[in-house]
Amino acid sequence: MPHISFSELKNWSRCPYYHKLTYIDKIRLFQGNEFTAFGTAVHDVCEKLLLKESIIPEDYFLQSFRKELKRLPKDLDIKKKLALDMKDQGESLLPSIMPALDEYFGEYEVVATEEPIMVPISELEGTNYNFKGYIDLVLKTSDDKIHIIDWKTCSWGWDARKKADKMIVYQLVYYKHYYAQKHNIDPESIDVHFGLLKRTAKKNHVELFKTTSGKKRTENAIKFLVHALYNVNNKNYVKNRTACGNCEFYKTKHCT
Repeated sequence: MPHISFSELKNWSRCPYYHKLTYIDKIRLFQGNEFTAFGTAVHDVCEKLLLKESIIPEDYFLQSFRKELKRLPKDLDIKKKLALDMKDQGESLLPSIMPALDEYFGEYEVVATEEPIMVPISELEGTNYNFKGYIDLVLKTSDDKIHIIDWKTCSWGWDARKKADKMIVYQLVYYKHYYAQKHNIDPESIDVHFGLLKRTAKKNHVELFKTTSGKKRTENAIKFLVHALYNVNNKNYVKNRTACGNCEFYKTKHCT
């Protein structure tokens, strides 16, 4: 079933030719590092805590982190000091997760964790593309409001510029839009939030904040999605040369 995820769309936004190499030609040079291993392990613990599974968070995190590190490419030079620091940092932030949710939302119930989204993109006529995603957390508060939360691991946090970044915010706009369609509910009954899980923060290890996802922003996000898929379908793989500096394909045989 043809589909597009937010991460794929973000990579198209970064560089259409990079998108071609990774999603059309299936060439993947980057296969993870210590930071992706850390993020996956912390996400795993968040899910277990919210589902009230009987775990010792610190032990479960360490087990998951070790497993993710072992999954990294054999030729990757894992920085041992960084990995040890991450172990301590993860153990420090875990106790703050549930109290932060309780303080921010008050009384709530967990509707879903890792909810799958595979919804037709009806705005794109003449195709059968779906929007695919996994929503980290869906809550319902005592006022019957639905809340979609996406966890993001980071170092000390995000500045105001990053919090307002269009492409970052679009992720939650798409999740809200297609979650509402999946469940046939009014989008106005849904709020969206990021949850920052801070590795190096000295205090306030978890920060939750709401982001705007109104009608105009949703229209702009859908317009961008349709524009991207139109170009993908028409094989318009233009190189964005301003993005070359941080690209793993730069000056390789794949992208001269």
